Amino acid sequence: MIKADLVRKVMEAVDLPQAKAGDAVNTIFDAMRDALSHGERIELRGFGVFIVKNRKRGIGRNPKTGVEVAIPPGKTIRFKPGKALRVID
Repeated sequence: MIKADLVRKVMEAVDLPQAKAGDAVNTIFDAMRDALSHGERIELRGFGVFIVKNRKRGIGRNPKTGVEVAIPPGKTIRFKPGKALRVID
């Protein structure tokens, strides 16, 4: 499923024109992006939870030369599926 599929589902569900449905989907994605960029947790009941976690620094290796490279600490986004999503086969 891609973003266009989500827009089409919104169009069908609430009988909106494509432009308005696209705006609705973009607004949701923008709100999620803003929340995650501020380190906030997003919980969608029945679907799952998006969490911003700290990633520790480490040492990587350049596969071509074998030289060690320092990897700086940073942040990453993790998704934990909800119960309803975990039972899908």
